[in-house]
Amino acid sequence: MEYLLKRVLYTGVGLVAGMTERLQHSIDDLVEKGKLSEEEGRKVVDDVVSNVEHQRPYWENKFKGMVDAAMERLNLPQSKALTDLEKRIKSLEVKVSLLGRELERQRKQTNGLQQPQES
Repeated sequence: MEYLLKRVLYTGVGLVAGMTERLQHSIDDLVEKGKLSEEEGRKVVDDVVSNVEHQRPYWENKFKGMVDAAMERLNLPQSKALTDLEKRIKSLEVKVSLLGRELERQRKQTNGLQQPQES
C-alpha cells in the first residue's frame, strides 16, 4: 500500500514538473515569436510557480485526506495503530515468557515434592 501511495505522490509531482516545463516551452515560443517580451514571459512563469507553491499545502492536505479516507474505507490500520499493536505484542510476548518460566519453576517444585511410590 505504501508503494502505491508513493507512486501516486510521485506521479503528482511529475505532473506538476511536466506542466511547468510545458509552460516554460510555450512562453519561450511566444518570446521567440515576439508576442511576449522576455520580461513578461519570466513574470508569467514566476507567477505560475509562485501560485503552485502557494497552493501546495492545500493540495497536500487534500491528498492526505483522500488517502486517510481510502485507508479507513479499506479498514487498513494507520501507522500509529500499527506502532501501538507492535508495542502490545512485545508486551504480551514478555508476559508469556515470564508465565512460561513461572510454570516451569512450579513444575520442578511440584516434581521435587512428589516422591515415587513403590509398588
